Amino acid sequence: MKHGSVVVDLAAETGGNVETTRPGEVYEYNNVTHIGLSLYEHMPSRMPAQASFLFANNMAKYLCSMGPPGYFFVDYDDVPTRGAMLCRDGELTWPWSPPKVEAPPVKEEEPAEVAPVAEMSPEEESFQSTASSVALVSLIVMALLAAGTAGQSVTTMLTTLALALIGGAQVVYGVVPALHSPLMSVTNAISGLTVVGGILMMGGGYMPETLPQWLAAAAALISMVNVGGGFVMTRRMIDMFKRETDVSQFAEMYALPAALFVGLYVAGTSLGYMDLASESQMVYLVSSLMCIGAIHGLSSQQTAQFGNAMGLSGVVGALAGTLGLAYAQGAGAAVLTQIATVLATGTALGMAVASQVEITALPQLVAAFHSLVGLAASLTAIASALQQPGADAMHATSEYLASGIGALTVTGSMVAFAKLQGLVGGNASIPGGNALSGSLTAAFAAGLWAYLNPMPGMEIPTLVLGTAAAAGMGLVVTSQVGGADMPVAITLLNSASGWALTAEGFVLSNNLLTIVGALIGSSGAILSQIMCEAMNRNILEVLGVTSKPKTQSDSTYQIEGEVTTTNNDHVADLLATAKKVVIVPGYGVAVSKAQYALAQLLEMLTQNGTDVKVAIHPVAGRMPGQLNVLLAEAGVPYDQVLEMDELNDPSDWEDVDVSLVVGANDTVNSLAEDDPNSPIAGMPVIRVWLAKKCIVVKRSLGVGYAALDNPVFYKDHTDMLLGDAKEVGQSLEELVHTKLHRL
Repeated sequence: MKHGSVVVDLAAETGGNVETTRPGEVYEYNNVTHIGLSLYEHMPSRMPAQASFLFANNMAKYLCSMGPPGYFFVDYDDVPTRGAMLCRDGELTWPWSPPKVEAPPVKEEEPAEVAPVAEMSPEEESFQSTASSVALVSLIVMALLAAGTAGQSVTTMLTTLALALIGGAQVVYGVVPALHSPLMSVTNAISGLTVVGGILMMGGGYMPETLPQWLAAAAALISMVNVGGGFVMTRRMIDMFKRETDVSQFAEMYALPAALFVGLYVAGTSLGYMDLASESQMVYLVSSLMCIGAIHGLSSQQTAQFGNAMGLSGVVGALAGTLGLAYAQGAGAAVLTQIATVLATGTALGMAVASQVEITALPQLVAAFHSLVGLAASLTAIASALQQPGADAMHATSEYLASGIGALTVTGSMVAFAKLQGLVGGNASIPGGNALSGSLTAAFAAGLWAYLNPMPGMEIPTLVLGTAAAAGMGLVVTSQVGGADMPVAITLLNSASGWALTAEGFVLSNNLLTIVGALIGSSGAILSQIMCEAMNRNILEVLGVTSKPKTQSDSTYQIEGEVTTTNNDHVADLLATAKKVVIVPGYGVAVSKAQYALAQLLEMLTQNGTDVKVAIHPVAGRMPGQLNVLLAEAGVPYDQVLEMDELNDPSDWEDVDVSLVVGANDTVNSLAEDDPNSPIAGMPVIRVWLAKKCIVVKRSLGVGYAALDNPVFYKDHTDMLLGDAKEVGQSLEELVHTKLHRL
C-alpha cells in the first residue's frame, strides 16, 4: 500500500485478516498505520449501528437545511432541493433540467494602440553606451574642478578621499563571500572612529560643562560601544570558521603590533623626539593603513584573524593619536580623566552586548550598531556647529551632511532592527512613501541652501530642521523595504554610516576619518551591488522607488506535472545510499535554527564516505554571509561550503545523486532561466533540479517572497518533504544514523 495509508482490521480480535496486524495495538509498518485495537469488543457487530447512526444524522441535517433554522419546510424553488426530488404528488419529477443562467455579456474593450518601439541597431546601442559613459566622466571632472576652487584644504581632502575610495574598493572586492558578515562587523567596529571627533571636542573638567561638550561626550560614549562590540563579534564569528585540523595561529601575538605602535608613539613624544601634534597626523595615516589591512585580511579564512587584529590595532593607534592631539590642544588631567572614563564605559558596554547576543541575531545587532554610528556623527556635527558658528562653506556643508546622513542612518537602522526583530511586519510601510520621501528630500536640500545662507540666529535651528528631515527620509525609505530585502537595506545603511564618517572627517579636517569613512562607505555600496545583482534587481526597486515592470500575470509559462510528497524514512534511504549530496540551505534554516541538525547529518554522511557539499546563494539569509556564519557555528568545515558560482555549471551536477534543499524557494526557482517573462528572469539561481534526485524541505507548498510558483516542485524527480526544517533535520539525522549502521 502507499505510504501514509491506514488499515483497520475488523477481525483483529480473532487474529486479523492482515498478516501484519497486531491485536490490541496501533503501530506503523512500512509507513502504513495498522489499527488492531480490541478495546471495542465485537467491533464487526457494532459497525452497522454506527453506520446507521451516521447516515441518519446526515439525513436529518440535510432535511433541516431545506428550510429556515428550526423549521421543516421544503422549498421547491431551491435548486439543490429541487434537484434531489424524484416525485411530487404521485408524479415523476426526475430528471430535472435546472434553469440556465446566462452571464451578462462582457463588454469587449478595444486594445489601446501601442506606438511601435523602434529597435536600435548595434551601432546605435554602442553610441548610446559610450555617450552615457562620457557624460558621467565629464560630470565628475567638472564637479571636482569646481570643488577645487574652494581652496587647497578642500583639494587635499578630496585627493585623500579619491585615493581611499580606489584602495577601499580593491580590498573589499577581494573579500570572500563567506566572510561578508565578518566584513560588516569589522567595518562596524572601525566606524566607531566617530569617537575621534567626540574626543577632540570634549572639555570642561571631570564632567562636561556646556551643551557641545555634553554632545561630544555622548558621541564618544556610543562610538566606543560600536568599537568594543564590533571587534568582539568579529572575533566570535571568525573563530567559528576554525577547523579542528587547523594549526594554531597564536592569536595573542597579534597584540604586539598594537603595543609597539602605541609604545613608540608615547615614548617618542614623551622624550621629545617627536612633535605631538604633527606626529599625531602620522599616527592617523598608519591607523588608516591598518584599517585597510583589516579588510584585506578577510580575503580568506586563514588570514581573517590577522585582519581583525589589524583593525583593532588601527583603532587603538587612532585613539592614542587623538588623546595626544587633545593633550597638545590643552586638555588637562581632569578632561583626560573624563575622556578615559567615557572610553572605558562605552567599550565595556559594547563588549558585554556582543558577548551575549546569539549569532542568529547578528543582523539585528548590526542594524543597532549602525544607528549608533549615525547618532555619533550627528551629535558631533551639531556640537561642532555650536562650538564654531559661522564656518566657511566647505565646513558648513560638511556639518550639514554629516548631521543629516547620520540622522538618516539612525532612523533607517531603527526600522531595519524592528523588522528583523519581528516588532513590525516585514511589509509594513508608510502610505504615500514615495511622495513623502520626495518632499523630505526637497526640504533637506532647501535646508542646505538656508544653512549656507543663514538668517541671523537661524543657523542651529536650520541645522536641526534639516537633520529632522533627513531622519524622516530614513524612516520612510527603509519602511518601504520588504522583509526579504533587508540584506540590501543593512548594507546600504552600512554604506551610509561610512559616508557620515567621511563628512565628519571634512568637518574636522581629519584625514583618518575621511579615509576610514570612504573605506566603509565603499564597502557597503559594493555589498549592496553584489546583493542586488544576485536578486536581479536594482537599488531603486529595493527601496520601493520603482517597481519591476513584469508580474506573474505577464508570464505564459505553463507548469506541468504534480507535486509528489515524501517522508523522512524515504529521504533517509536516499541519503544513506547516495555517493554525492549537495545541501542548499535557505533563510528557513536560520529561522528554525536547523544548522546544528544539518551539521550532524553532513558529518555523518562524510564519515560514511559520501561526498557532501553545501551550496549557498548570495542572498540566502538576512545579511550577506549570514548562513556561512551559522553553518560555521554549527561546526560545518568551511571547505565543504561553496558559493553559488563554485557549483552551478551543468557539469557540476552530473554526478550529484541527491540535492537537498532546506528552507529555500526563490533562490532555486527554475523560472529565472526558463521563463524570460518571469519577474525573476535573469536572476542567478542554484540549479538543484539538475541532480538525479531533488528533495525540497519546506513548511508548506506556499510561494516564496517573489510570490511565484516554483516548477522545480512539480518535476518528476523532485519530492517535497513538508515540515519544520529543524524537526526534519533531526529526524533525518536519526534515521540516517540507523540505516548506516545497518549497512
